[in-house]
Amino acid sequence: MRAIIGCAPALCAAALLLGACALTSKFTPPTLSVVDVQIQSSDLWEQHLKVRMRVQNPNDRRLPVKALEYTMEVEGQQFASGESAASFIVPALGEAEFDMNVTANLAGTLIQLLGRGSDPRGQSVAYRLSGKIALSEGLMRSIPFEERGTFRLQ
Repeated sequence: MRAIIGCAPALCAAALLLGACALTSKFTPPTLSVVDVQIQSSDLWEQHLKVRMRVQNPNDRRLPVKALEYTMEVEGQQFASGESAASFIVPALGEAEFDMNVTANLAGTLIQLLGRGSDPRGQSVAYRLSGKIALSEGLMRSIPFEERGTFRLQ
């Protein structure tokens, strides 16, 4: 009987770890989209923006977001970086809006793009978006993300 009681904590720990694996395997990353952009201040080299974002949570549990930060590169050069202005909760199978403080370098990116030729319009431009979502509770404390793609200059 003592051997069974002595194994109980180990069995509970194993069950908890297996449960955690099951929870993380069903997790679907949230989707982010821009709702509004307001210029806070700017000069030739740097622009400070307030960007209103919408996050959609496709999971059946809420996401208590403590912070969100990201960096965006265009053609290998840092274009913008930002962070959430406050913590927020995204309900299960729901959405929430939040503000991000964004610093952008439009001039540096424009110089890079214009250096591609006399008419860069219609050309594909590579971008990379990476960052992390920090959660205030739960087994997963941080959700890293990275997205690569291209867009065409219009």
